[in-house]
Amino acid sequence: MKNFVLIALIGVFVISCKNSNSEKTPEKLNYPTTKTVDTITDYFGTKVKDAYRWLEDDMSEETKNWVSSQNEVTFNYLSKIPYREELKERLEKLWNYEKIGSPFKEGDYTYFYKNDGLQNQYVLYRFKDKEEPTVFLDPNTFSKDGTTSLGGLSFSKDGKKLAYAISEGGSDWRKIILMDAVSKEILEDTIIDVKFSGMAWNGNEGIFYSSYEKPKGSELSAKTDQHRLFYHKLGTAQKNDPIIFGDKVKRRYINGSVTEDGKYLVISASQSTSGNELYIKDLSKENSKIVTVVNNFENDTFVLDNIGETLLLGTNLNAPNKRIVKVEASKPTPENWVDVIPETKNVLSPSKANGFIFTNYMVDAVSQVKQYDYNGKLIREIELPGVGTVGGFSGKKDEKLIYYSFSNYINPGSIYSFQTVSGTSELYKKPAIDFNSDNYESHQVFYTSKDGTKIPMIISYKKGTVLNGKNPTILYGYGGFNISLTPSFSITNAVWMEQGGIYAVPNLRGGGEYGKAWHNAGIKMQKQNVFDDFIAAAEYLIANKYTSSDYLAVRGGSNGGLLVGATMLQRPDLMKVALPAVGVMDMLRYHTFTAGAGWAYDYGTADDSKEMFEYLKGYSPVHNIKEGVNYPATLVTTGDHDDRVVPAHSFKFAAELQAKHTGNNPTLIRIETNAGHGAGTPVSKTIEQYADIFGFTLHNMGYKDLPNKTKVKG
Repeated sequence: MKNFVLIALIGVFVISCKNSNSEKTPEKLNYPTTKTVDTITDYFGTKVKDAYRWLEDDMSEETKNWVSSQNEVTFNYLSKIPYREELKERLEKLWNYEKIGSPFKEGDYTYFYKNDGLQNQYVLYRFKDKEEPTVFLDPNTFSKDGTTSLGGLSFSKDGKKLAYAISEGGSDWRKIILMDAVSKEILEDTIIDVKFSGMAWNGNEGIFYSSYEKPKGSELSAKTDQHRLFYHKLGTAQKNDPIIFGDKVKRRYINGSVTEDGKYLVISASQSTSGNELYIKDLSKENSKIVTVVNNFENDTFVLDNIGETLLLGTNLNAPNKRIVKVEASKPTPENWVDVIPETKNVLSPSKANGFIFTNYMVDAVSQVKQYDYNGKLIREIELPGVGTVGGFSGKKDEKLIYYSFSNYINPGSIYSFQTVSGTSELYKKPAIDFNSDNYESHQVFYTSKDGTKIPMIISYKKGTVLNGKNPTILYGYGGFNISLTPSFSITNAVWMEQGGIYAVPNLRGGGEYGKAWHNAGIKMQKQNVFDDFIAAAEYLIANKYTSSDYLAVRGGSNGGLLVGATMLQRPDLMKVALPAVGVMDMLRYHTFTAGAGWAYDYGTADDSKEMFEYLKGYSPVHNIKEGVNYPATLVTTGDHDDRVVPAHSFKFAAELQAKHTGNNPTLIRIETNAGHGAGTPVSKTIEQYADIFGFTLHNMGYKDLPNKTKVKG
């Protein structure tokens, strides 16, 4: 969940002219019949019915037939929206521009990712010196339909060997392929059945990777609980790979990495998505023991770098907004830590390059970057291109020229080069996109939530927009797992705003925008704060005439899908359209699927206590749909290969909604086949999905046509 590649590149194609949304009452749909079963679970003496438990069996023919019948109704509905194809055309046109990632150096080559425009997957290129770049790895050739994607890669220190992972159909399960990076020759058999894993080279001899035992039953939904760190030596069979960590001590997530100089193996172990143990092992000494750095799950700590036997650590131990400390590897426990860069009032995300530390501070959800030496001396505050989000400022110890990216809600991502010694920054690559940022504005407001807490929200729209309460608006939220929503450009948002729509993103509690305290204010028995923050954001937009309930759509994915599900049930009067994507909808059983038990830090589980069970049941979307309520027009979206938030969550929610909802607002589910939680989804599928989402939203706001056909066609 924490690694969830947030589904934040979303938007709604909206129009600025008024088409009456009350001209015609929508026709009530005939939904497929969904059978019910008499499954009952006893929680602390309370018996809870689970009429659609059978939909959890993703391998059954019954579930397969249900998916097919639901999709038939959904796509039949969507096909009748008159401007669906026009939306798709505009998305394709705007999407069709060259996109290039920040260059990075490995061995003698410089590598970068590029997408020519509508390629399903980014292609990895490389060049040496002043040679013309050539294709190094093209994931578009991995499968005919583009659904096999690159799931990560790792070069050996000298850049001569490569390990790369592939994901098939969007699954979190991976295969690792080992390659000679110079000749591009595959070295040996593929490493299979890998999940939630890094890939870290031990010299040129082999890699460290992590995985679970393959579960019995469906690998897409069966629980995976004991993660283990393995070492694979080149030239040996995977079945003989020794377990380095996790065989004797059960941990849900384990990751192994190696310091840049190859001296230390760093092992991070955790039970949930927040808090980790930390260990190191000296790889320069044969049969060295694993040494404990942190032995509890009360904080998050990682190794930023090392200078010989001195470790630089990033941590939120006794520093909710994080700090940088140093310690000797021979006695690395917290009582020996010395501050290098102390905690500040702003949340810290550090990186390193050329012997410098770059501190990316989050100031009310936007970036501020400072450069320090390894002794904590401030070198400079770096002047950024504007107010927004930066990424990068990382490189190896000998790299004096590094790169960073910059974007916000109205400016497409551009790449800048940065000279670490002089501090000189220059534009390296600006995208040639058919979108004029000068015509749009983006500003931050602070509104008051139910309990008086001030919440920041960034609102973006076309300059000159009249705040008359009639602007179709998308309110996007997440609010969990210490994840921060910072300003970033989205092609779909651009399509939306060029048609006069408003896009609003509040920084809800449960996120990481203001550190651990902000995160903890939205977890477990405080989870209602997140929903209250989202509801208050909608009320602010309505009170200040940005929009009204007739023109408001709410959207969120994964934990954000839970947010939308809970909010639309608590306040169905507040929005016209609800768009929950790959949501966690069954809060009583989420922890029984795949790695869901790892989310317990944020949610708690129904097994913890009667109090926790009752709290979860009180907002769980599947359990709070009421008979006789006219809920907003709802389009649930999920993927049949989602093995992070299993599709049964969305299946059961849609089934309950269709059975109990009163009124003619459609309650549909769109199930993408051969697709997972979102990461690696082919561009072609993404465009089709958003054409459907946008069309559904507009249609249910009452719009009969698109106003700016020259822009759509152009």
